Amino acid sequence: MKITYYLEVTSSWCFWSEPTWAELKRRYAGRVAFGWQIAKMQPGDWPVSREQCEWFYRRSGTVMRAPFMLNSGWFEPLQPGDYPAASYVAEAAKDFGFTGDEIRLALSHASEREGIKIGRMEVAVAVAAKAGGKKLPAKKLRAAAESKEVAARVEASTQEFFAHRITQRPAYVIEDAIGDKAVFSGLVKIEPLAATIDAMLGDVAAYESYKAHFGGPPPAA
Repeated sequence: MKITYYLEVTSSWCFWSEPTWAELKRRYAGRVAFGWQIAKMQPGDWPVSREQCEWFYRRSGTVMRAPFMLNSGWFEPLQPGDYPAASYVAEAAKDFGFTGDEIRLALSHASEREGIKIGRMEVAVAVAAKAGGKKLPAKKLRAAAESKEVAARVEASTQEFFAHRITQRPAYVIEDAIGDKAVFSGLVKIEPLAATIDAMLGDVAAYESYKAHFGGPPPAA
């Protein structure tokens, strides 16, 4: 079984979903393969002002019963054709062996808790390089983050996200060995995800049990 987590690094809802992602990885370690992909937000998905950003933060924070409010200090209005650098930097870090969560979590914390302007390439690279240490040199990381190859990967994973006919991040796509697939878009709490994973793991185990008793299906006529 595998789970693909689609996210935008500077999304507040993805920030709130991170504890769920961490708990899923802990609970199903060794039984499920985990991976994340960038799903770029569209221009109309972004707040248009710091005041609007803070309104969104108040809403999501109260929905999550958070004891703190997220920091809008990172916000800067998007210019035509621009896109915040953080997601490209997180994707580029994979080329240096950072395929886990540490770099994108450092970037997310920097923006959502500290208000650091990680939409700027030089700032996002500095945050990521500090989190990655000697294995993540800033100059090489920036070159990768600004490369056509990384841009193409981000665009491809974004199109994969939309191919599931969903629009909300975070999104979780769960697939098993018998061809079942479950898609969750916009949910941040663990209960429905865990219940689905348990059910799918149970179905896979049942198929394996049947095969052990009766073998594979008869050949086609």
